[in-house]
Amino acid sequence: MLTLRNLSLSYNDLEAFRDVNLSLKKGQWVAIVGANGAGKTSLVRTISGIHPPTFGQILLNGQDITGKESHEICKMGLGYIAEGRQIFPNLSVKENLEVGGIAVGFSKQKIKAKLEEIYSQFPLLKERQKQRAGSLSGGEQQILTIGRCLMAEPTIILCDEPSLGLSPLKVSELFQTLSALHQQGVTLLLVEQNVEASLRYADYAYVLEQGRVVLEGRAKDLLGNEAVKAAYLGESTK
Repeated sequence: MLTLRNLSLSYNDLEAFRDVNLSLKKGQWVAIVGANGAGKTSLVRTISGIHPPTFGQILLNGQDITGKESHEICKMGLGYIAEGRQIFPNLSVKENLEVGGIAVGFSKQKIKAKLEEIYSQFPLLKERQKQRAGSLSGGEQQILTIGRCLMAEPTIILCDEPSLGLSPLKVSELFQTLSALHQQGVTLLLVEQNVEASLRYADYAYVLEQGRVVLEGRAKDLLGNEAVKAAYLGESTK
């Protein structure tokens, strides 16, 4: 479904990441974890078309999307939930959701039908549909961004640091929401600093350090890896 081949990105003389190879299958939940500054956000922004790669290739459903514009990639089925949520604070919840369908050219009838699907899946959004999006709590805004992304019927969703700024309770609720989507067959690529939660929920994971993949494997196996425990989970290897 999604394949990265020797993907690299540099800003002038600064290397964001290099030679990243990654494969994501339909229905899979893959996590990319690592410390702040490891290159995670730069990687997903490159996949989504915000940054053109310096080298390498990106394949989505067998099609080469390397260097394509973000709006083109979105229409090809790649959903992107950006870091910091990036809602339209002065628009209503309903209007924010509608933007997700408008962005991919859906008809008014299609958008109306999708709204009902989202409201059924997330009753909170139906309750708050007339409320200004900026007045929602952080956790509610994150649910809104997920709903807006689903409005476009993506075949795969990239989530960039979705737990950022949320309380521990809301982080738990967020991962439960993502888990429910995964169980429904949604394909997820998650970028997170919350290594423990990511590895507990994901199927497969890659550990990124200073722009390079240093470990990869089944998420549960990495959760028990002594080096991962010491570096990211605050656990002694002794």
